[in-house]
Amino acid sequence: MAPAPAGQGSPVNKSRLEAFSDGVIAIAITIMVLGLQTPQGSSLADLAPLMPPLLSYVLSFVYIGIYWVNHHHLLQLATQVDRRVLWANLHLLFWLSLLPFVTSWVANHHRQSAPVACYGVVLLMCSIAFLLLKRALRHSEAAHPSLAALLGHGRKNALSILLYAVAIPLSLATPLGATAIYVLLALLWFLPDHHFEAARPR
Repeated sequence: MAPAPAGQGSPVNKSRLEAFSDGVIAIAITIMVLGLQTPQGSSLADLAPLMPPLLSYVLSFVYIGIYWVNHHHLLQLATQVDRRVLWANLHLLFWLSLLPFVTSWVANHHRQSAPVACYGVVLLMCSIAFLLLKRALRHSEAAHPSLAALLGHGRKNALSILLYAVAIPLSLATPLGATAIYVLLALLWFLPDHHFEAARPR
């Protein structure tokens, strides 16, 4: 039997999507931690020069963790996925896989506009990609209107996109101000969406 065309909306294996996503996210975290250097000396004072890279790693780890947790809740709600969802998920993973690169850049140049702006662009695209994944899942759940409406809920995503769009040009004037917005948004997303928690099967 010939394989179905890539754009066809036939159901596919949800567990493979979850396993692949978990693997990519785990690799991204591993790449980031391998980029950290150890202190040259043995005193706590020797940690001081390494604080910017360490804090950059912590922020990016929190972001990746947030996406993993919310991705998990999102897929728990879905009863099926189709090829549109697969491509939307790959789009999200593409931007998440760039986080180690921009994290390393901003860690070494945290007071410079270009690295901080690029970090914001990647975070912005991650947020857009997550919203598109929600919408793809909503389309795949068209036969379940109440579940589809929940999967399409994206007010927090919209707010995040707006604030990233503010932070990116702001980084040209004050990189630390833009970084403060990135930290604020991480705090906003730290807990899973309560809509997911309420609708999760018991």
